[in-house]
Amino acid sequence: MSEEQQVRGETTIRVRYAETDQMELLRSFGLSYRDLEDGGYLLVLTKVEVRYKRPAYYDDLLTIRTTVAKTTAVRIDHAYEVWRDGTLIAEGNTTLACVDREGRPQPLPDVLRALRKER
Repeated sequence: MSEEQQVRGETTIRVRYAETDQMELLRSFGLSYRDLEDGGYLLVLTKVEVRYKRPAYYDDLLTIRTTVAKTTAVRIDHAYEVWRDGTLIAEGNTTLACVDREGRPQPLPDVLRALRKER
């Protein structure tokens, strides 16, 4: 098929804050991601993996379980499970790196290091 015959589509979107990782797990510890940002700490997604086991369908009620799998001086690894009616339908992992506003790696803030010691 020549390039002229290929079907293509292209769009440009602006990522909205609601579509980013807003650190809901932090809320369960009484912390706010906004406070981290205000302190100059940003947690950026550097790696994501997902393994789909079964499909999810419109209007399914899903349960997502998040676990802090590993924490280093500058990184947090999470493991995820997605369940529907007692069946594991997907699992995955993410890695977040702590950076400053210029994107340079920096040690996790004290509040996150404290969580690390509790785990």
